[in-house]
Amino acid sequence: MKTSLKTLVLTLLLALSLGSMAQKPERPYGLVIHGGAGTILKKNMTPETEKAYREKMDEALGAGYAVLEKGGSSIEAVKAAIVIMEDSPLFNAGKGAVFTHEGVNELDASIMYSKDLSAGAIAGVSHIKNPILLADKVRTDSKHVMMAREGAEAFAKEQGFELVDTQYFFTQRRWDQLQKVLKHTPEKPELSEDEAKNSKFGTVGAVALDQDGNIAAATSTGGMTNKRYGRIGDSPVIGAGTYADKNCGVSATGHGEYFIRAAVTYDICARVKYKAQGIQESADQVIQDKLVEMGGDGGVIGLDAGANIMASFNTEGMYHGWKTSNGQSATKIYKGE
Repeated sequence: MKTSLKTLVLTLLLALSLGSMAQKPERPYGLVIHGGAGTILKKNMTPETEKAYREKMDEALGAGYAVLEKGGSSIEAVKAAIVIMEDSPLFNAGKGAVFTHEGVNELDASIMYSKDLSAGAIAGVSHIKNPILLADKVRTDSKHVMMAREGAEAFAKEQGFELVDTQYFFTQRRWDQLQKVLKHTPEKPELSEDEAKNSKFGTVGAVALDQDGNIAAATSTGGMTNKRYGRIGDSPVIGAGTYADKNCGVSATGHGEYFIRAAVTYDICARVKYKAQGIQESADQVIQDKLVEMGGDGGVIGLDAGANIMASFNTEGMYHGWKTSNGQSATKIYKGE
């Protein structure tokens, strides 16, 4: 009888211990996203529009976090979050991509995985519904890191991707934005929206840390309104628009030429690694100091191996949000919010 009672007690204690372990993961995990930075002012935003942005960010966070919560990989989490934003006309990525000077949509994307430092990127595609999925296919099913334009789309067809008609990307709002820029810069039609003083960077991005301790970062964009000459910004450039290693993951949004020259996302992670400082401090040094001195606008989001969240931007606003296993959750738009 005593032996049976002792066995029962031990069994109950073991069950309670396993239940406690199931409720409290050994490693923290989390997801942080952005939907672009720029001159985003509350006075210029209707309550309906602000509500739409917050709801879509919450939807993207929910989709990505659900992957992590079930024990899925950070790679799958960032893709799930970004696909939601690529499918929304609210953001300058996928469905909501801006128009080039010639009136077409050219999309860029990149993704990187800390587990093996693998990376994939695509640039200048016009028939890929979800560029982030093709970028990941480059990472996993090719020997290359970056593919562009017709070559990237040929690879997509080989991999079974459905190529969509360019009409899929047409939205009246983006078309009107192009016409406005062209109208205000008739003497210099090559000006981008940034050079025309209409700064708003609608790039989307996500960074995740999974329960296995692996970090993934990803970024997707339609580039700049009125861009010419096959211009490509920082979003598909590993180390500029996207970077992830075992210490840190970062996704950027901003004036790409500056982010490329400053190697922004790699620089932030390098400061975390080599200077052994926090990810927020590292990001602020790059975004608020280094980038400002260069004259660059924009922002970044990211997290480190401890699921510490970072967001830093030197513009009036940045659509961003996060959710972590330690209970942190938020969606924000404006400076000081």
